[in-house]
Amino acid sequence: MELSDIFWNASIEELKKGFVEGENLFTCLLCGKDIEKGMVYSFQDNLYEAERYMRIHIEKKHQSVFDYLIEMDRKLTGITDHQKSLLRLFYQGKSDKEIQKELDIGSTSTIRHHRFSLKEKERQARNFLAMMELLKEKDKHAPAFVPVHQSATMVDDRYNITEDERTKIVDKFFPDGVENGLTKFPAKEKQRLVILKEIAQQLDDNHKYTEKEMNQKLEHYYKDYVLVRRYLIDYGLLDRKQDGSQYWVKQQ
Repeated sequence: MELSDIFWNASIEELKKGFVEGENLFTCLLCGKDIEKGMVYSFQDNLYEAERYMRIHIEKKHQSVFDYLIEMDRKLTGITDHQKSLLRLFYQGKSDKEIQKELDIGSTSTIRHHRFSLKEKERQARNFLAMMELLKEKDKHAPAFVPVHQSATMVDDRYNITEDERTKIVDKFFPDGVENGLTKFPAKEKQRLVILKEIAQQLDDNHKYTEKEMNQKLEHYYKDYVLVRRYLIDYGLLDRKQDGSQYWVKQQ
């Protein structure tokens, strides 16, 4: 199962922790790292059991689950940039007076109004979530949609893809299998997204590629590797250092 499937199927409590527990593993919901149960892990001259070590991993690599979630695309969180700024300061434990001064907006009553609006949004979200859970029990015609990867950018109708559509697109553009490359690069956004995700899944998500290595890997799938590389970055599937010296796969 892809990380995006695990992420979107996680319960609220699992999402708050940032990991899910399997039979033999703890899996980080934020990057996909697996930590084996029953093992003892060393960190800064101390030994930790698997679950505690997973919490250390999240703090060390992601800072916190809150910090990871708030950086997700607006279409995936439903909050504006201004609301993000407020939430960050609330999370830091700042008082209304401190926040008003730091953001230089209105008065403390303005901050209280924002707090009330966010609580209202929370109530709406809880009710909507309950309705959608109830709907799953009744709606027998709902198609299976391809999950949106957490690092997605510009989330819009191009992500409106069912599993059946994904299979047809893959078969069309990779008639001899993904490992044998593209017949052509698709012009339509939906098709492009599907084939880019397929290519990204062929890359080693634990490896930091040099530019030359990345170009060689991508050229195997399509001759215009610069085009593919650019779109992988644009779609949030690939990241790089500012100077282009290293590339790595973002978790899906």
